[in-house]
Amino acid sequence: MVYDAGAGSSPAAEPAAPAGSPLRVILTRGFARQVLAGRWFTVFASLLIMAASGATYIFAAYSGALKSALGYDQRALNTVSFAKDLGANLGVLPGLLNEVTPPWAVLAAGAAMNLAGYLMVYLAVSGRTARPPLWLLCLYFFAGANSQAFANTGALVTCVKNFPESRGVVIGILKGFVGLSGAVYTQLYLAFYGGEDPESLILLIAWLPAAVSVVFVHTVRYMPYPRRRGGKETSTNPFFCFLYLSIALACFLLVMIVVQRQVPFSRGAYGVAAAPLLILLLMPLCVVIKQEYKIHRERQLDDALRAAGPPPTITVVDAAASNHVQMSTDTKKAEQQPVAPPPTSRSTPSSSPSSCSGRLGGCVRTMFRPPARGEDHSILQALVSVDMLVLFVSAICGVGGTLTAIDNMGQIGQSLGYPSRSTNTFVSLISIWNYAGRVTAGYASEAVLSRHRVPRPLLLTLVLLLACAGHLLIAFGVPRSLYAASVVVGFCFGAQWPLVFAVISELFGLKRYSTLHNFGGMASPVGAYLLNVRVAGRLYDAEAARQRGGGACLGVECFRRSFLIIAAATALGAAVSLVLVWRTWGFYRGDIYARFRDGEGAAAGDSLPVGQPRRPGAEGEEAAAAVSGGKG
Repeated sequence: MVYDAGAGSSPAAEPAAPAGSPLRVILTRGFARQVLAGRWFTVFASLLIMAASGATYIFAAYSGALKSALGYDQRALNTVSFAKDLGANLGVLPGLLNEVTPPWAVLAAGAAMNLAGYLMVYLAVSGRTARPPLWLLCLYFFAGANSQAFANTGALVTCVKNFPESRGVVIGILKGFVGLSGAVYTQLYLAFYGGEDPESLILLIAWLPAAVSVVFVHTVRYMPYPRRRGGKETSTNPFFCFLYLSIALACFLLVMIVVQRQVPFSRGAYGVAAAPLLILLLMPLCVVIKQEYKIHRERQLDDALRAAGPPPTITVVDAAASNHVQMSTDTKKAEQQPVAPPPTSRSTPSSSPSSCSGRLGGCVRTMFRPPARGEDHSILQALVSVDMLVLFVSAICGVGGTLTAIDNMGQIGQSLGYPSRSTNTFVSLISIWNYAGRVTAGYASEAVLSRHRVPRPLLLTLVLLLACAGHLLIAFGVPRSLYAASVVVGFCFGAQWPLVFAVISELFGLKRYSTLHNFGGMASPVGAYLLNVRVAGRLYDAEAARQRGGGACLGVECFRRSFLIIAAATALGAAVSLVLVWRTWGFYRGDIYARFRDGEGAAAGDSLPVGQPRRPGAEGEEAAAAVSGGKG
């Protein structure tokens, strides 16, 4: 028996970890390029884009000025609000556009629509143009608000596809920043314009989202990521850092709301207060730099391992084994003889249940033959699914009711005798608790799903039941209860969106998620039209006509019947969502993310990010997997 060690090798010889000061590495131009080209910077850019895309949630802050400047009644104002909600959630165009273009094209188109739409609204309200007819103003609002659907598609869908294993927390944190945007806009409006003219708020929401999208338009892109050592593709630790920073931002905004109600601020003081706000908005960049530095160190270690050559080897030669050399050689020759392959059935594109054959007939044939839950559905397969119908109906009831309360909060406060300055307080409270609902639903649902296999639709049911309590507080007009109602309504409105969007991605796959995500958002304008325009607006105008022959309505009766109906509709939505819980209970009791950890969820065309080396030994593992698969 002979021992043969690899030449020049020693068991104790290992490559040393690359040295270098972190600050010296971070300040280099190459590291800056790595940060800008990394997928974590995509998350940072998406956070800022989403934080600037929630202008539709502060409609109550300037709806009074809109109503008085253009001479609208409540039903006309609610019609304008419906056009806004329709534009914000009608994402068919950006969804389809995102299927065939990169995300930067979607974001650029959204920026142009935002600037054009809201700028025309500002010119009309400020009297710089002739008073537009109602249909034209609705068109302006539709175009401006539709930019939110473009931002959601370009930024949120991209991040979900980049982090498929963490989609719950990704949706939660991104939607959380959208929820905070109302309070952020309020503080920036006070800092830039002093809070004296509501028309200036419209001007702010015209140029700010467009500017943010243009700045980051080329940094948001799809970046599939290879698995690292240990088999864990993504880490949720950076997302928890983003969460902590967003909580600090929300707490700062809440403190500013309380302080500004108690202490009069000058315009300069508002400007000083906005400085910490901007710093907190940019703090997630530190998390990005830390994560990219960790990736940089791992790349250096991989390069050092490759430069050191293969590890030392010891070959054991047994003399008795030489007797079998000839036999094994003959066996290998016999195995190399050609063998006729077994007959296989020819597959056609239409035989795949999750894809269409490229023709309308093939799409229709496979429409009612969907794949299993969790697999990639086509658009038609998902739209005709019973699961999608049940989810859509429950979202109509829940989102429509809470959105009606948010859009009418200014008029609700006026009818109940609250001072006019309380409107900004209500808007800010709704914004902050909207954020709290989004991040809580995203992170909590991900935690209970991964640890206890609790279905997300069950959490949606609980949120809808909580929303009923908020609607009843408004309906009965309990003294000083509108503050509590704004907290409950804001939280429930925010909590519904991460749950709805995550359920869509889990039940119907990610292949057509950009379109299906926007279809789920259509529940908002449908619910708003039914409950806001047809119910709340009509009953408010009827009560105002009964009291004074038109004009403003005063008293608890203005919205009592409306929100009793809305509470009943929300309870119906909770009952409908229980049907989805029953239908998907078995699906959620399994490991729904297993295929992403096993490598089955990666697209065939996925490639490594620029500058990312393949993990050492990956080629050998892939070859071994191919051989074992061929033998099976």
